Amino acid sequence: MRANRQLYIDNLRLLMIVLVVLQHIAVTYSGMGGWYYIEPSEMDIVQTVAFGFHQAFTQGYFMGFLFLIAGYYTPKSYDKKGFGKFIKDRFVRLGIPTIIYMLVIHPVLVFNIMGYRLDANGGFIAQGDGGLPASYIGYFMGLHVFGGTGPLWFTLALLVFSIIYALIRKCIAHKPLANAKRFPKFSNIIVLILLISVCAFLIRIVQPRGTDVLNMQFAYFSQYVILFIVGIYSKRFDWFEKLDYVKGKRWLICGMLLGFVLFAVVHISGGALDGNLEPFDGGLTWQSAAFAVWESFVSVAMAIGLLALFKEKFNRQSELVKRLSQNAFSVYVFHSLIIVSLSLLFAPVNLIPIVKFIIVAIIGIPLCFLITDLTIQRIAFLRKLFA
Repeated sequence: MRANRQLYIDNLRLLMIVLVVLQHIAVTYSGMGGWYYIEPSEMDIVQTVAFGFHQAFTQGYFMGFLFLIAGYYTPKSYDKKGFGKFIKDRFVRLGIPTIIYMLVIHPVLVFNIMGYRLDANGGFIAQGDGGLPASYIGYFMGLHVFGGTGPLWFTLALLVFSIIYALIRKCIAHKPLANAKRFPKFSNIIVLILLISVCAFLIRIVQPRGTDVLNMQFAYFSQYVILFIVGIYSKRFDWFEKLDYVKGKRWLICGMLLGFVLFAVVHISGGALDGNLEPFDGGLTWQSAAFAVWESFVSVAMAIGLLALFKEKFNRQSELVKRLSQNAFSVYVFHSLIIVSLSLLFAPVNLIPIVKFIIVAIIGIPLCFLITDLTIQRIAFLRKLFA
């Protein structure tokens, strides 16, 4: 069954999910971004720069890459199943895990593991006597449950994207597209980068980075929507298979090296070293525009480069990688429970943030795969649900 699969795409999906877990561990110890548990700490300039670049660079491409891959597989799924079965399948594979997270995992994590309760305004505060039952009731009965998607905002957004795609296919007659002879030209790729950049800049005027609506950070959605659409056309035109390894490798090198240089130039000239970070998040500032271009360049360059590299070098799986790949979505759904619990266990340990980050990452990432493999993969209906 898996013999005809494009194993390099499975391997890339696995890598992106590992990066998701790593990113959340980084937020835990850097305090840069939002997460369930952020450990109070002071960092020197070296740690601040290391965490800042790592998190910004990873954020720049990893979730957009997952939407690109999702878009790539969407047309084939719809062609095979038709409108009704496609919608049903998307709801089962994306909607049900999201609902389980919102109704079970998120409240257990917040109210039990983290020990918070809801205050009168719906905010989370330290739990008091008798606050737990009331907090659960308030969470389920109020609108708070709709913001309790945690990392599964991705599956909810993908469900919405899939439904919109299905409705368009239902309403508009599908015509076979002429097969593209080659991968898009350099000029086409530059236009794509600029399109994502302009849309991101405009969105961030009203929805800066760091803000969200029901746990959806719309500041990044221009990348997500556009790359999902690119994924759809990539399947129709067979762009992944036409991607040249040598050219792709150049994009990967440029994405990493030029990405680092431009990150430093933009942030130093924009006043980041003086703590002037707000202009980078959004608004009518040159820093916001420059960061949007940088981020869009990283997202596209890394996507092209990683696709080319993995297609050429990693289109195979050992038994271990195959097993890890089978657990990837389960890890995505359940890693917050595992990582937060592990971080709380290490809370009394007195180490500098970057060292704790490394230790928890080395222990936590394998632990996520081990726990899901020993639990989710051993129960048939859960294995099917979180495959």
